[in-house]
Amino acid sequence: VQLQASGGGLVQVGGSLRLSCVVSGGTFSNYAMGWFRQAPGRERAFVAAVRWRGSPTYYADSLRGRFRISRDSANTFYLQMNSLQPEDTATYYCAADPRDYSRITREWNFWGQGTQVTVSS
Repeated sequence: VQLQASGGGLVQVGGSLRLSCVVSGGTFSNYAMGWFRQAPGRERAFVAAVRWRGSPTYYADSLRGRFRISRDSANTFYLQMNSLQPEDTATYYCAADPRDYSRITREWNFWGQGTQVTVSS
C-alpha cells in the first residue's frame, strides 16, 4: 500500500487549504483513512479519519468544525482546512489501516510522506 500526500503550502491566517492523499497498491473497501499532523518538537497527533465508504468521520475535538475529511470515488481522500491559524502549522501525514480507525498514531500501518503546511500571521 502506498500513499502520496500533496496540497500543503504557505497560507495566511484565516486562509484555507485542501490536502489530498492518493492511495494505491491494495483493495481498500474495509480500510480506515486518516490524517495526522506533527509540529516541530511535538509528537504526531490525530487530526481526522474516515472509513473508505465515506462515513462515518472522526475528528480531533479541537479541529471539528474547521477541518473536514472526505474521499472521492477514486482512490483519493482529502482534508479541507478552513480558518487556518498559526498553531495549525505542521507537517501533515495521511495514513491508512485495514482495521478500524484509531486516534493512536502507532496503530496505523501505512503512511504517506507528509506535506508541509505553514500558516503565517
